[in-house]
Amino acid sequence: MEVTIIFKIAAVGILVSILSQVLKHSGRDEQAFMVSLAGLLIVLFWIVPYIYELFQSIQKLFVI
Repeated sequence: MEVTIIFKIAAVGILVSILSQVLKHSGRDEQAFMVSLAGLLIVLFWIVPYIYELFQSIQKLFVI
């Protein structure tokens, strides 16, 4: 796993939390929820290949 992916996830988390707080304080709760959901989906799309790679290596480990 690359170290840069951790920094990318942290940056998205910080950005999403700031945007969400700003939107909540301005009374736009639905848009704050959508920003949080979009941030979650972005991070999931980044992490899915690593999870797939993990399952492939586990499958290779237990092949008889």
